[in-house]
Amino acid sequence: MSKVPLDVVTDMFYRLPVKTLLRFRCLSKVFCSLIDSPDFVKLHLNHTVSTKTHLVLVLKGLHLYTADLDSLDEATPFDHYPEYIWGVTEVFGSCNGLIALSNSEKDISLLNPATKQMFNLPVENVDLPKKDCFRGFVFYGFGYDFVHDDYKIVRMVQFKKDKDDDLGIFLDYEVKVYSLKTNSWRKVVNLPNYLRLLFQFYYHLLHRRGYAVFASGVLHWVFPRRAELGIGDSLVGFDLGAEEFRVVPEPDYGDLEQDFVLDVGTLEGCLCVICNYARGVVDFWVMKEYGVKESWTKLFSIEQSRMTLKISFLKPLAYSKGSDGGDEKILMELNNRKIVWYDLQRKRLKTVRINGGPDSFGTDIYVESLIPPSNGSCRIRGKKQQGEEEKKKQNRKKR
Repeated sequence: MSKVPLDVVTDMFYRLPVKTLLRFRCLSKVFCSLIDSPDFVKLHLNHTVSTKTHLVLVLKGLHLYTADLDSLDEATPFDHYPEYIWGVTEVFGSCNGLIALSNSEKDISLLNPATKQMFNLPVENVDLPKKDCFRGFVFYGFGYDFVHDDYKIVRMVQFKKDKDDDLGIFLDYEVKVYSLKTNSWRKVVNLPNYLRLLFQFYYHLLHRRGYAVFASGVLHWVFPRRAELGIGDSLVGFDLGAEEFRVVPEPDYGDLEQDFVLDVGTLEGCLCVICNYARGVVDFWVMKEYGVKESWTKLFSIEQSRMTLKISFLKPLAYSKGSDGGDEKILMELNNRKIVWYDLQRKRLKTVRINGGPDSFGTDIYVESLIPPSNGSCRIRGKKQQGEEEKKKQNRKKR
């Protein structure tokens, strides 16, 4: 191996999974320095993303499970941090190999499941706008800021003026952004007035709809219909580069545009919307050029009358195309209870049976990468630190 040029070795290493690269770090100082270098980490990620390899499905029930996307045959419990990841832990986003976790609005972490490194964000208090008000619903989002080469988390808190306030529209939300590059939080000011109307009880409490969908450097939430105010469904975006809100253009739904439940998703990096009509049809739209209204294209429609299971929620996860150009399929989460393939040509849904997974779950897709969950100046929790903490706990119990 010493006679092989380093550029050839580097090109070979780009193609390897993270687990193999972590073992190769121990072979020599040269390999360790190469694999740990920021340039290699980014190029390895770019190669993995462009080739669509090393993709993993995340299933979050009472515990966290992972399943290889190529096989989807068995779910493996992720038990590296059992003291942190438990029943109330939520996965609210995935980006470039990092997944964002929360136990509460003050207990948020970034995890790289491939390297088994986790970083706890600094605690950021929720600042009540009035002493006698109450914290309401909390929205979360996680994504990558292309402008500043930074990973960011958005926490958006609704407030209620008193215990009897069921609407929560009388006070401004608190929006704070965490920057991984600076390891700090900052408050976003000059919020749009429509943000006060974002939360709707029966909509956002179902199917984890308070977690943003990341696409093209922007976090997206659905602004659900407010029939009593004459307001229809819309898409609200938060630009991570500019750190400001915007209204995202939607498709021209047609004459029945008021008669559906709207959900937002992402597929192959493109923004999607799913329209679930009361008349029993589900339409799936894709925005092929971000921000351009005319680029919205209806990809497919599903007639629920042909199905034995009613569709209440669909989340796109991955796209697959056969080597011969046929067999186009989309992997989706259905009703928080099933993983299904939808065949675009045959217009059929097929259930994927994953052994060992939870009965009810939320899903996400992550790509295995070497991206560290901190900026380098912050302490990352790894296997060694976890072992030390477990020993300390055991010693305290003995005392």
